[in-house]
Amino acid sequence: MKPRAGKGSARRRLRHEDRILLEATLAALPAAAIALGVVWAGDYRAQVQWTFTVILILAVLGFAQAARQRVVRSLQTVSNLLSALREGDFSMRGRSARPDDALGLVMTEVNALADTLRGQDLGAAETAALLAKLTEETDVAMFAFDEDRRLRLVNRAGCALMAERRERLLGRRAGELGLDALLDEEAPRTVSLQLGRSRGPWELRRTPFRERGRPHTLVVLSDVSRALREEERQAWQRLVRVLSHEINNSLAPISSIAGILRQTLRADAQPPAWGDDAARGLEVIERRADSLARFMTAYARLARLPPPERGRVEVGPWVERVVELEKRAAVAIEPGPDAAVVGDAAQLEQLLINLVSNGVDAARETGGGVAVGWRVQGGRVEIRVVDEGPGLADTTNLFVPFFTTKPGGSGIGLALSRQIADAHRGSLALENRAQQTGCEARLVLPLAGEADEEGEEQAQGEAQACPPAGSGVP
Repeated sequence: MKPRAGKGSARRRLRHEDRILLEATLAALPAAAIALGVVWAGDYRAQVQWTFTVILILAVLGFAQAARQRVVRSLQTVSNLLSALREGDFSMRGRSARPDDALGLVMTEVNALADTLRGQDLGAAETAALLAKLTEETDVAMFAFDEDRRLRLVNRAGCALMAERRERLLGRRAGELGLDALLDEEAPRTVSLQLGRSRGPWELRRTPFRERGRPHTLVVLSDVSRALREEERQAWQRLVRVLSHEINNSLAPISSIAGILRQTLRADAQPPAWGDDAARGLEVIERRADSLARFMTAYARLARLPPPERGRVEVGPWVERVVELEKRAAVAIEPGPDAAVVGDAAQLEQLLINLVSNGVDAARETGGGVAVGWRVQGGRVEIRVVDEGPGLADTTNLFVPFFTTKPGGSGIGLALSRQIADAHRGSLALENRAQQTGCEARLVLPLAGEADEEGEEQAQGEAQACPPAGSGVP
């Protein structure tokens, strides 16, 4: 066993070109031995025998060496081509790429590989250039740190945020730049940090990536203060518009009637039956004041909707209770399967009362009917309120607060109903019926078992994630 191992070791120590030379020489030895045997066994002079022997040995060694050189040159050519590809030089090509030759096939494949890598390299370069351009032009600050927390990449927004030039930032540790918190804080979340001359709030996002096999961390900071200020400004504008509209609608007739009554009282002689006119004017003032008070109460109710006190609500009895409360018209019930949801019974009743009341108001315009039914599908229950009214001309603003299509309506009911549905992890939709006149309201809520599972998943997610920044309601 040992001699065989030693022989194998010696064979492995031989270079490939030396093995080619040895094998070519060994291949010629039988013929050379026979030729030498014939010459030395024949009746030839010693000078001829030695001359033939030397020439034969030189010829064998020469042809073996030529075979070795040919193989070596071919392999060296392929090696140089592959080395150029490894170094990123895709311009070199192999010659003699013939499809009917073994070496030509190798050259053909190497050339094809060079073309493929050149196309991929060009595409990667173009993608990298585009990515670098996008990174540089975006207004979101980006920082990339290596495993030693050294800054390796920063875009223009990041330089502006730090109020430093790129050359002074790259290569420095996060601690030196005051950015340790960006790598230590939980993400994604909203943070307030003093960076340069700015102080948040910032939306922090962080993701790992690798460059040249080494781990890096990409940190993205978005300034949310501008967006929050814009949203706050728009919210105030909407609120002021709505309040101004409703208050002016009430104050204008109040002011006008009060002025008329004041002029009448200051007159030397009051006109006949002025007392009746005064009573009617005061009645209008009282009615408009009550309307304004109801509006403000409805707005306060929408703004201060309490969180639902959850309990088990059976769908059938819930629908029956709401239908019994409607005394203006008969509402048909289309029974469905036994089902239950988890939610605040009082809020859900108010939601369904709003839908049924809207359906009855619409149906009374045409003398049509109203029906309420439910069905269970995919772990959810769908409650449908269908009316045979004239339908809706505009369905885009139905859930906008204070938008209404009914004379004397406050525009609060549907907005409050959707808010209740959202609080119960459900959805509310209202649209015109496709085949018949009227509208159809669809309230979708998770079944009791599904709602419990969703609540547990949501609680776990909230426990693992940082809570978002809260916003107050005016």
